[in-house]
Parts: sequence; C-alpha cells; structure tokens
Amino acid sequence: MSEKRELSRAEIARLRHEKQNSQRVTTAVVRAYRPLPPVTRRASGLAGTYIVQKHKKQPINRQFNIAVGMPDARLHAPTLPHIKVGWRLLSFFLTLLLGAAIYLAWTVPTFRVTDPQVTGNSRLSAAEINAVLNVTGQPIFTLIPDDLATRLRLNYPELASAEIKVGLPNQIYVRVSERQPVILWQQGEGLTWIDSTGVAFRPRGDVAGLIPVVSLVAPPVGPAPVDDPLSPPPYMSVDLVSAIQTLAPNMPVGAPMIYDAYNGLGWTDARGWRVFFGSNAKDMALKMRVYQALVASITTRGLSPAFISVARVDAPYYRMEP
Repeated sequence: MSEKRELSRAEIARLRHEKQNSQRVTTAVVRAYRPLPPVTRRASGLAGTYIVQKHKKQPINRQFNIAVGMPDARLHAPTLPHIKVGWRLLSFFLTLLLGAAIYLAWTVPTFRVTDPQVTGNSRLSAAEINAVLNVTGQPIFTLIPDDLATRLRLNYPELASAEIKVGLPNQIYVRVSERQPVILWQQGEGLTWIDSTGVAFRPRGDVAGLIPVVSLVAPPVGPAPVDDPLSPPPYMSVDLVSAIQTLAPNMPVGAPMIYDAYNGLGWTDARGWRVFFGSNAKDMALKMRVYQALVASITTRGLSPAFISVARVDAPYYRMEP
C-alpha cells in the first residue's frame, strides 16, 4: 500500500487558482440567464383592490459580463445609442423638404415656360395664339392644358379643335385645326366667312374658290352642335349651306349669289331678270332643270321677264315688267 504523497505549496496554490476561475465562470453564466423579477402594480376597481403582476419588458440594451480564462479580466459588450424620431420631427422635415421643392419649382428659370410651339395653323399666326394663351415666363407646374385649350377655342371660333400638351422642363406644345371657309357672306357692310357646318368667323387673308353671297337680312340659324360644346352656334343652317354649294356651279360668271328671306337663293341673270330657287337643298338639282326649261320657253316666245321663281318646283312662275 503506497503512502499518500504530500502536495507541495506550489501545487496547492495552482489548484486554488483553478477553483476560483471555475467559480467565476459559473457565476457569470448564472447572472446572464437569471429571469427578471415581476413588477407588482396595485389597481383599484368596483369589486375592491386587486394586485396585477406583469413582467417587465426586457431592456434592449443589456450588459453582459463575459468571463475569460484570465484572472480579474472581464469583457463588456458595446451598447449602441438608441435614437427615437418622433412623428412631429418627421413631419417638420417633410414639410421643409416639400416647401423647398415648391420654392425651387416656382423660382428656378429652368421651369419657366418658353414660347409655345404651335403646329397645324395656316391663317392664324403663332403670335396671335401665344397672345391668348399668355403662358410665356410662367411656371410649368401651374398650367392646366384643358383650360388653355378652352381659352383658345373661345377666343378663336375659326379653330375646329385645339390640343395642348405640357413637357418638362418648360415646353408647351399646341396643335390646332382651322375651319375651312366655303362661303363669303356679305350682309350690309360686313363680311364674314362660313364653313360647311354654318359657323361664321372673321376673314383672314385671301382664300380662292369662296362662294360670294349678298344678303340684306340674317340667314336662318342652325342648331347648336351637341358633340362639341366649345364650338360656336352656327350662323346659318347646314341645309342653306348645302343649297348654296349646289347652286354655285350654275351661277353666272362674275355675278354674286343673292339671298332673300322670302324667295331664298338666286342671282341676277345676264339677260336682265332675277331668278330665285328657294332655300331647300333637297330639290335644287330638279329646280335647275325646271328653270332651264322655263327659260327656253320664254326666250322662244321672245319674252323678257323681270322675275322668275322656281322656289316651288311644282309651281314655277315669272313676272313681266310692270
């Protein structure tokens, strides 16, 4: 049986040191995972006083003591600062940013409109269109294309349509379509152009092929268009425009057409009489054939009437000089 060896002083000190390190590690682990104590709050109600226990939320920033193999050495986990941004502060920054954007959009020359680019016009000049729009130098963000197109149509009835587009940073594109005149209407001292829909507008320049019509009274007004509320009301009915266009090829060269409220459309013949065909375009071709047959009969008999009317195709007549 072997005798028990006595430990030296150095070995005893080493064992004591290892035991202390083991206890420190155990203590650090226990502290790290130890549950938090409950929080007690007293509340009063109708039934009496009762105690509500609820666990306190674990803090976001916790401190951990990590034990290492070195005596009296501890590492602390770094804590990050917690920044809390309130809704009021966020609203202030958003308002400031939006205000700066509006100020720049209103004042920076890059967003100021230059002269609009106009296309589709032939008689109406671009300067006249720009004068009505009056957008040069204005901020591009303040313009409403539909309002500008409405303003343009209301000022110029000779425009059948107007389309306006806005392009960043400062461009305005205007595309128009002009009405094509077919009649040069003279009433008293006034002259006006009339298109195929009966709309009247101011003459601009010279247009070849217009049918001249002289009248002492205003023509019958046509109904307002339903599909285009911006179009002006017609100055004359579409049926009267069609009758004028049907009679025009048979007019004497150099003689204007005449409109009379009672007898309708006609002209002064080179042989000395006046002839009228009414205002209905439906039977105008038949009336012209009746008129030619009546003139052949009159000239054969050597008569020279002062007035011929075929306004009623079933009852034409003529009058001699008083």
